[in-house]
Amino acid sequence: MRRVIVTDLTRFKTPEKLCTAVIDTNTGQCFRPMPYLSSSRCAELNIHPGAIVEGNISLIPNSSNPHIEDANYSDLRYLGPASSSEFKAILDRTLSASISSGFGVHFEENQKHIPFGVKANCSIITIKISPHLLDIHEDQYNPGKIKASFVDLQGFSVRYLSITDRGFYDYAMRHQQAGSIHKINDFVHSQDELYLRIGVGRRWQVGDRDGFWLQVNGIYTFPNFLDEIRSYV
Repeated sequence: MRRVIVTDLTRFKTPEKLCTAVIDTNTGQCFRPMPYLSSSRCAELNIHPGAIVEGNISLIPNSSNPHIEDANYSDLRYLGPASSSEFKAILDRTLSASISSGFGVHFEENQKHIPFGVKANCSIITIKISPHLLDIHEDQYNPGKIKASFVDLQGFSVRYLSITDRGFYDYAMRHQQAGSIHKINDFVHSQDELYLRIGVGRRWQVGDRDGFWLQVNGIYTFPNFLDEIRSYV
């Protein structure tokens, strides 16, 4: 049996299924349980970022790059919530200095995808940035929707990334609809530390750009967090 902490709970356009990623508390290895768990199963297991879960989890042999974390699973069992210090420790353990170093891919200015055929280190990374360098804002191409823009510690600027962090997205959308998205930014900017889980989706072609597109899988602040959407204590 493997003991893991859930680091990602991400949304799809359809709410019936959710993508999760977990980190082994002993080895620091990342796994993405496949097939995706249903929303009802996540609720039954109390799956949320910071949840401690036990189960039989093993990598699927020969998973296609970059999604090398895809894993089989069975007998999942919820053990309880991680403490804030435990959750922060697992994020620190998986930390990359930048987006490029984490994925092992050189990103040009304004590039937001790993081109198909380019080999990457992985499909999910953790980075740490200044809280003041994250902006949650309306999508200029889809009014009423929200996106994230930020700058990593090597100065790489990424704008208008999709936010797939389910809890954060739902919470921020309620503020967006109420005309108070600035309250989310004010809270994030008031924190001492900010960690982002950056992932890539499955292969997708947009015009002549074919590959795996960056998305914000998790937004985690310390020392405080938005208790309406998080369960680590």
